[in-house]
Amino acid sequence: MNNLNLAALVKSEKSARKRMRYLALLHFTEGHSRTAIANMLKVSRTSVNAWVTHYLTHGISGLDDKHNPGRPAQLSAKQLVNLKEFVQRQSLSESGGRLMARDVSLFIQSEFGVTFKQANIYRLLHQLGLSWITTRSRHPKQSQDIQGAFKKLPAVNDP
Repeated sequence: MNNLNLAALVKSEKSARKRMRYLALLHFTEGHSRTAIANMLKVSRTSVNAWVTHYLTHGISGLDDKHNPGRPAQLSAKQLVNLKEFVQRQSLSESGGRLMARDVSLFIQSEFGVTFKQANIYRLLHQLGLSWITTRSRHPKQSQDIQGAFKKLPAVNDP
């Protein structure tokens, strides 16, 4: 690749990181030493060496950003489905009470052997499409019939 093409790539590139690599390569093709390039661009000589080596072995595509997948997930897709089913099953429970992040954490710990912090429990539930909205719990001895009868009583103090 000639200097004019590299100069055009430097000007047209939107990514600052990639533009820096192209600029280093442009200086290299102009005959500057790798140390001089590092000083001009205010980067380490090791970085310039890596960029030039990648270019020489892989061509211009060697300067592309590599995919960084990040840390692997601690729960598999099947485990996430099981977790979502557990939370939905507990939310529909007739026994009342609330499902706390601590309860979800204990379930994950006992079923899958993985420990999560509380903030990550909320993030995980959000990722599963669940919101952290709580309902008013129902007392186990609550009776709809008694409540209906109470509502039908005449109000004594009403004018």
